[in-house]
Amino acid sequence: MMRTWTRFVVAAAVVAAGATLAAQTMQINGAGATFPYPIYSKWFSEYNKLHPTVQINYQSIGSGGGIRQVTNQTVFFGASDGPMTTEQLDAAPGAILHFPTVLGGVVPVYNLEGVNAELRFSGPVLADIFLGKITKWNDPAIARLNAGVNLPATDITVVHRSDGSGTNYIFVDFLSKVSPEFKKRVGVGTSVNWPAGVGGKGNEGVAGLVRQTPGAIGYVELIYALQTNISYGPVQNSAGKFVKATTASVTAAAAAAASVMPKDFRVSITNAPGDDAYPISSFTWLLLYENPKDKTQAKVMVDFVKWALTDGQRFCADLGYAPLPANVVQLEMAALQKIKL
Repeated sequence: MMRTWTRFVVAAAVVAAGATLAAQTMQINGAGATFPYPIYSKWFSEYNKLHPTVQINYQSIGSGGGIRQVTNQTVFFGASDGPMTTEQLDAAPGAILHFPTVLGGVVPVYNLEGVNAELRFSGPVLADIFLGKITKWNDPAIARLNAGVNLPATDITVVHRSDGSGTNYIFVDFLSKVSPEFKKRVGVGTSVNWPAGVGGKGNEGVAGLVRQTPGAIGYVELIYALQTNISYGPVQNSAGKFVKATTASVTAAAAAAASVMPKDFRVSITNAPGDDAYPISSFTWLLLYENPKDKTQAKVMVDFVKWALTDGQRFCADLGYAPLPANVVQLEMAALQKIKL
């Protein structure tokens, strides 16, 4: 009888301990950009190992969705590859702060059978392709950039994002800087009206459509091009150099911007100066309320961001991201103090 009672007490204690642990486990929900999803997944997993009672959940739904959900407060934090506009910030129920987390590049990806050479692109040529003005791969404008390459007369199928996307924002921000016509007809935003092509959802959707469509061209974040082993080419930068996207060339693009970083961190580094700068580069941002309702979750997120900006940066290179410049990290550490805990 005593043994039975002892087993009952022990079992009850285990159940109680499990219930207490479950009660103490905190779930923090976020949503947004697809580009940082691989690094965010890694970070949330590693942070959970350090803090087993903290579970950070993230939905990779695109920057536009992340901005909408954090504005509607259906998630605690948002994520975007394009900074929120002043109008979007004004529409939110409270002040939202931007925190750059890593750097990445958007690359033109293509599927051109029979061409093994790495194709070069310029901003104006990419703009004309996505405006629907250049429709054949052997167009003289493409041929001039790729002397010696036997380009076929294959029709170009333009593939763009169908969802609101920070990848959109980065790509059209660059094209609008180098093509007045593109700026006038399409403009800059996470969602734009494309004059040509077919849409794919997320970086994954665009990469998939390009891979299965001969003659297709699209744009995805560098990490997705590397993961899917899809062809992508160097792009001419503001110094006239053709530069391929790498962690080093993306970091070079950020170097100039870092010295003139605005206090709210909403900065564009597309078409940055410098011989080594990759021209379609950008920060990606976490979006947090300055005066959040849930102070307990806020304290955890502030601690997480501090960890991600420091120890977490060591995971960047293996996943195809460029780490933040040290002076940007220093500025962000100071800005985190604005969050009312």
